[in-house]
Amino acid sequence: MYENEIYSGDRTGNHTTGTYQSYQAGSAPQRDFGNTSQEPEKKKHSGGFAKKLLLCACMGLCFGLFGGLGLYAVQQATGMSFGGPSREAGNVQSMAEPTVAPTADVKLATTDGTRIISSDVSDVVEEVMPAMVSIVKDYTEKSSFWGRTYSEERQGSGSGIIVAQSDTELILVTNHHVVDGASKLTVTFIDGSTAEAQIKGSDADMDLAVIAISMDSLKEETIDAIAVARLGDSEALRLGEQVVAIGNALGYGQSVSGGWVSALDREVTYSDGTGGSFIQTDAAINPGNSGGALVNMNGEVIGINSSKIGDEYVEGIGFAIPISAARPIIENLMTKETRFKVAEGKTGYMGVSLQTVTQEYAYLYGVPEGILVTSVEEGSAAEAGGILSGDIITRFEGDRIQSNEDLLEIIQYYGPGSEVTVVVKRLLQGSYEEIELTLILGERP
Repeated sequence: MYENEIYSGDRTGNHTTGTYQSYQAGSAPQRDFGNTSQEPEKKKHSGGFAKKLLLCACMGLCFGLFGGLGLYAVQQATGMSFGGPSREAGNVQSMAEPTVAPTADVKLATTDGTRIISSDVSDVVEEVMPAMVSIVKDYTEKSSFWGRTYSEERQGSGSGIIVAQSDTELILVTNHHVVDGASKLTVTFIDGSTAEAQIKGSDADMDLAVIAISMDSLKEETIDAIAVARLGDSEALRLGEQVVAIGNALGYGQSVSGGWVSALDREVTYSDGTGGSFIQTDAAINPGNSGGALVNMNGEVIGINSSKIGDEYVEGIGFAIPISAARPIIENLMTKETRFKVAEGKTGYMGVSLQTVTQEYAYLYGVPEGILVTSVEEGSAAEAGGILSGDIITRFEGDRIQSNEDLLEIIQYYGPGSEVTVVVKRLLQGSYEEIELTLILGERP
């Protein structure tokens, strides 16, 4: 038994006076309440209080005993510890120091083992970054004012993914709107080196394009620094799966944003009426991110980002083209011959007069959008290929045609003698039917 002390006294101002009394643990200190004439009644009352106190103590002991047994059973069943800081010798923890709970990784089972997911995606980014590129597009912007047409040289930014490499070419995929109307495409690699790219082909409906760079134009250091991206399976994605978006955001260079798969098979419509099914994510996708990669935690590309979809007032919603839907289109575009612009004035010649069918005109008169053939020259490539006056040209070599400018931009890559495929819509028995024609371009008179 330890002997304890109790203090009694007065506190006056800043000085303290008093005395200490000793008592043994388990017994209350002796207090003198004075002598009264009702002592017998007081003793009787004191005995009843002691019984109640003893009863409460017994109940408290029982409650503590059963509670301890319950906690012990839970601890043994679950392996959870309910103890406080260790008090073992040599393992003293200061209460002044903050305690940090160990972080636990989230384990997600896969077919080939167990994948660890954490908020740190630096390893994934380090793995895939050599396959990412930035793209700068030089283009001419035209505008009309009071009947006069003005043009201005401008630049736009985008992103791309290296998807294949051969002895002669490096193949990259990006968005169609990133390269559309480009007079020059400049690609920047992970090591900071640049090279000019050429268009192999594009699909405006899917907003996909494949571009190529000659291997001869790349330095050995660049070839060693870059890598070919691994394409995953977007069909295997699940809601809530962690993803990373990589791209040339706002043209400042490669940047990384993280998030989750917010929705799958999200149907989205563009402002021009076309659309498709996309992956929705809350990873930030801004202008310049277009054509970049949406990557899973295995370092696989599962989507191609597109900032064309969305609105400036929307936050936390980004979209990507599912790689499983894009793969067959990419493989088809890769097989096309790389296009190089022909010398000025040496482009192929169709021999037609054309007029743009605007969206308003198409809606007003119920005709397809494209360019209307108003006349066909006798003996021209167009006449030989079967184009008729009144046809509306909607595609040229797979590229969608919506204006005269679109056709003039594309035909710069084809010289005399080039065989091209042209899709027209022709009015037959009261409705427009799509017809595919093959032309061999002639020389410009």
